[in-house]
Amino acid sequence: MTATSTYFTADRALAASSAVQPILSGFYPDPTICRAGEDYYLSTSSFEYFPGAPIFHSTDLVNWTQIGHVLDRRTQFRLGNPLPSTGIYGSTLREHDGTFWFITTNVSDFGAGQVLVRASDPAGPWSEPVFIGGAIGIDPDLCWDDSGDCYLSWKAMNFTEGEIGILQARIDTSTGMLREAPYPIWQGSGMGAVEAPHLYRIGEYWYLLLAEGGTERGHCVTAARSTHPSGPFEPCPSNPVFTHRSSIHPVQNVGHADLVQAPDGGWAAVYLGVRPKGSTPGFHVLGRETFLAGIDWVDGWPVFDEDRFLVPIADTAFSDDFSAPDLNSRWVVPAGEPENVTRRNPNGGMTLLPMPDGSPGMLCTRVKDLRWRAEATFAGQGSFVLRIDDRYSYGINVRKDVVQAWARIGGLTVDLGSSPAEATTVLKIESVSAGSPTVPLGHGGPDDIVLSVVQQTGIVQLGRLDGRHLSTEVASGFTGRMLTLEGAEASGSVVSVNYTPQT
Repeated sequence: MTATSTYFTADRALAASSAVQPILSGFYPDPTICRAGEDYYLSTSSFEYFPGAPIFHSTDLVNWTQIGHVLDRRTQFRLGNPLPSTGIYGSTLREHDGTFWFITTNVSDFGAGQVLVRASDPAGPWSEPVFIGGAIGIDPDLCWDDSGDCYLSWKAMNFTEGEIGILQARIDTSTGMLREAPYPIWQGSGMGAVEAPHLYRIGEYWYLLLAEGGTERGHCVTAARSTHPSGPFEPCPSNPVFTHRSSIHPVQNVGHADLVQAPDGGWAAVYLGVRPKGSTPGFHVLGRETFLAGIDWVDGWPVFDEDRFLVPIADTAFSDDFSAPDLNSRWVVPAGEPENVTRRNPNGGMTLLPMPDGSPGMLCTRVKDLRWRAEATFAGQGSFVLRIDDRYSYGINVRKDVVQAWARIGGLTVDLGSSPAEATTVLKIESVSAGSPTVPLGHGGPDDIVLSVVQQTGIVQLGRLDGRHLSTEVASGFTGRMLTLEGAEASGSVVSVNYTPQT
């Protein structure tokens, strides 16, 4: 198949090659996967957003349904210092002897060490955590040998001294205590930012996958193997085994891979990638997304076949009037909890409550498409916002009798157009094609963001802004664009939200 072509599946669903179409579109980075019987389970990083670590189910690797979050209680994901791009980092999800295990790092509570939970059902509930204070760093991995010993591997580091390296130790999973002093294992092929170890027993060898080169354009996957889980490891002679660095591939930054074996004995990998658009150097706005590749074994080493699967293009549209008994799992909160910032109204809709520090309560959902439009209907006061973090966002406020659009770029906040408010106000945000061509004929970014209010007399555009400012290349960090509902000091409620992808 041609990577950039689209196809129809047997049931007439639109699909595209796995080389270019993510299996999870939007801000779902650092995927980790396991299989139990005919069922696959996958989880990703979620950073400062709570509940943390969304978890998905599939029976075919290409169609995925969210079944909840692994970390849905604050005792599991302690609030700590919830700055942007802190919180839940890279993780490992495994099934062992009928129990599902999930281990991760909460950077907002970094000194507690790695966070280990378990469950009999991946949909939950997951246990209270065991903290592994002897393993400070990120990207923990678990595996078991034939005698039942559990090996923890992780990227040892801190935020003052920096990187230390890939360490390993056997652990007691019931207490979190290390059974020996940590020792170094393979440190990669020589590139920087060596992280994300995953260790597997496959045949006679233990295979170790690492991410190297940083999670930007130099990202790649490297491999080594040993006859013992602790090494010494023999590097793959063709490292890196997977990368798109220095290429014109439409998916960049690929890496942070995790392997899984299918029931028929075949192999696959999930990995993260981004879809940059616009002028040089390219701007990605949805965050790091999850992709799928096939794996062949050639001379005892993994070979990535990124074009193997046909991935249905998921319908990402939704409409929510907040009438269901439970909040949909798409909604998450930075630095807070949904139950503390939302109150259902008896006559429908939802009131957003302030945070404990008095700042507006926020309810967020991931943007999953390159082109889209969304409308939020407010009764009274509130805000509809597109954000990367608290320093980079575009939004529209309803305050008393005025609708005001604004932009926040770094430390600068600028008011844009305004219009009279109505009793029930419909605020509209759209991602549209950039109005300028790309360099050298213009400055076109990945898109333009249009802010409008829908009045009885028609749509009033309040602002049109360059989408580059709401990209990772400008704002930095590890997350992606989020559509956000915000409360106000005076009472107001969200009546409904509608989101529709555009071609």
